[in-house]
Amino acid sequence: MPAASAIDVEGLAKYYGDLLAVDHVSLNVNEGEFFGFLGPNGAGKTTTVRMLTGVIRPDKGEARILGHPAGSLPAKQVTAVVPEMANAYLDLSAWANLTLMMELYGIPVKRGKQRAEKLLQELGLSERKNDAVKGFSRGMRQRLILCMALVSDARVLFLDEPTTGLDVQSTRLIRAMLRNLKEEQITIFLTTHNMDEANELCDRVAIINHGKIVVTDSPDNLREAVTRFHSVEVVFNPRVPAGSLSQLPSVEKAEDIEDGIRILTADPVAMVASLINYSEVNGLTMADLHVLPPSLEDAFVQLTELGVGDG
Repeated sequence: MPAASAIDVEGLAKYYGDLLAVDHVSLNVNEGEFFGFLGPNGAGKTTTVRMLTGVIRPDKGEARILGHPAGSLPAKQVTAVVPEMANAYLDLSAWANLTLMMELYGIPVKRGKQRAEKLLQELGLSERKNDAVKGFSRGMRQRLILCMALVSDARVLFLDEPTTGLDVQSTRLIRAMLRNLKEEQITIFLTTHNMDEANELCDRVAIINHGKIVVTDSPDNLREAVTRFHSVEVVFNPRVPAGSLSQLPSVEKAEDIEDGIRILTADPVAMVASLINYSEVNGLTMADLHVLPPSLEDAFVQLTELGVGDG
């Protein structure tokens, strides 16, 4: 039985003057899915999310959230949003901010308090709940904003760069919370530049470039289907320039990195053999060697450099 849809988008388009910022985008996100939305700066990510959350209206196409038109009151009642530039009321305490959100959403007091206490505990803010937010670090404020978004028990959560620029502790707490939400079958739509984050958390990702969807698939499938190259990182002693390896068999590209050389190759086994032979012939010591499989970042770079989309 096919999964029910949480987000349906068909032919969504937005113009700013003569600029087509979002070019007839179509996509589908299943209920309970953790969906990543990736793209370079200016690709159309934020504009798309603003249309999905009802902040702006599309010029063409339509979007539905759990069957409701995006931007309608029923859609907003089942949706929570954490925009990149969001902030809490700095002069209020964390608890007062959460209480305000409960009142805005019309949440029963008992249920709202239980939910708020649980969120504060999970995100490491319980001991500071009565403190004014102006004394919070950036990471603490971002964790509080996530609590404020989730206190309504929303079924669909939109997150725009939730961990950008945060300390390690805040990043780990937020990611742990998101994994818990995934287990609770909350639908999560994540916009991020962090490829490791997308790879770790997302069931599927869509890559947008120049306003068009380039591809939608699981991170594993994207790595395997799009990127046929492996990276081999090698450190020689004494050090040699990357250009000296460019003529070795199986080298697609060689570049200097901080500690040594990174080589892009379609045949890592043959590449390692060539490097061993090169070190012996030239009287070098191979101080370090790593073979790295294709990454989501590699796939992202190749896809966005194509400059085309299937939208």
